[in-house]
Amino acid sequence: MDINSHYLPEPNRHDGRMPFRRCGRSGLDLPLISLGFWHNFGDDKPLATQREIMHTAFDLGITHFDLANNYGPPFGSAEINVGRILREDFARYRDELV
Repeated sequence: MDINSHYLPEPNRHDGRMPFRRCGRSGLDLPLISLGFWHNFGDDKPLATQREIMHTAFDLGITHFDLANNYGPPFGSAEINVGRILREDFARYRDELV
């Protein structure tokens, strides 16, 4: 997919199926479930699979993603892959993501 992605999230993703909780005194609301990218987003997995995982999570109301600079393999590849998917598929929805 290119920067003009045709991904359209589920319109009912905010229907309350995913509970949210306030994070301390920050005022930030986080979903009860977060998606971590450790073992699933390195270069050893197809980008299409990674894209599908992120789309499904977002469609279910997951808006918090966990990523670190040493996730892979190889180290750092998860950052590159997630960044690409965010840029190409989620740019319009950036304000919904943590």
